Amino acid sequence: MNWLLHRLTNVTVVLRSGILARLICHGLFTVTTLFMKIMLAPMEGVVDSLMRDMLTQVGGFDQCVTEFVRVVDQLLPRRTFYRLCPELHQGGKTQSGVPVRVQLLGQHPQWLAENAVRAVELGSPGVDLNFGCPAKTVNKSKGGAVLLKETDALYNIISAVRDAVPADSPVTAKIRLGFDDTDLALDNARAVEAAGADELVVHARTKRDGYRPPAYWEWIARIRECTTMPVVANGEIWSAEDAKRCQAMSACDNLMIGRGALAMPNLARTIKTGEAPMPWQEVAKLLIGYSGYEISGDKGRYFPNRIKQWCGYLQRQYPQAALLFNDIRRLKVSDEIVSVLERHSSQQRVS
Repeated sequence: MNWLLHRLTNVTVVLRSGILARLICHGLFTVTTLFMKIMLAPMEGVVDSLMRDMLTQVGGFDQCVTEFVRVVDQLLPRRTFYRLCPELHQGGKTQSGVPVRVQLLGQHPQWLAENAVRAVELGSPGVDLNFGCPAKTVNKSKGGAVLLKETDALYNIISAVRDAVPADSPVTAKIRLGFDDTDLALDNARAVEAAGADELVVHARTKRDGYRPPAYWEWIARIRECTTMPVVANGEIWSAEDAKRCQAMSACDNLMIGRGALAMPNLARTIKTGEAPMPWQEVAKLLIGYSGYEISGDKGRYFPNRIKQWCGYLQRQYPQAALLFNDIRRLKVSDEIVSVLERHSSQQRVS
């Protein structure tokens, strides 16, 4: 509510000054983009704290969610939370001030509730619950999307967490449309709401669909019709045009983007402001900056695979990324990869 009042106050000031009308007239803002929230999706092994920091500095994001914290049968030590969410050391925000919410994954309501309390005590602005992870290893141990087969389990987990954490700490959930099919999609959404969730993110595919296009955004609109809680649309948003179509078909203003932000680092800004896609020269600088993050930190040994993985996403938007990937795909030493990155960046400046 405070956020809404803050936005309304700002809008009132802008309306009185006539600035908003001129911005809308010129197509720089619409009522939808003015109020929309864009979240950075949690992507296991990809969107870690370093990537969150970099992408939120590019701008356009209002909130991030961490990679999942796996909860089995114990209260996890504080170091586990700090490892996956080092932003807890700075008030639960990235360096650019974007809130980062801890995400938990598991099957036991009581242990999830106790770990949710710990996350909030350490500074997480609320807790997110993962019911969407499609990984076989996770689903085998009754975590992630497999719980979409058990509507009662969703209710029991969310209810336990909601009862455990302070009332002013949001409890949110992320689901898919189902496991093998969409038969329980509406029942699951109703259960999430009945259990007391403050917000629901819906990835518009089933577990069986994986990440294959299309995303069935129209199903999110059906979920919106049968619930009253805020709903966020997710899945197959690669461009500002995709975002507009998603909003129209899902009846959601708010969006969560993941792979699309890796393919176009300023995607959130293109959606909100109509900004042009980031030119390759700036992307190359980000890649070099990311190499500094990774190599200087304790994840340096993962850098070669991470940068190649990111190039894979970038190829969707930038043909130069395919050339870069071809030059680094056989390299395993970080310094050699950075040298290639710098060469590509300098070639772009010359051209």
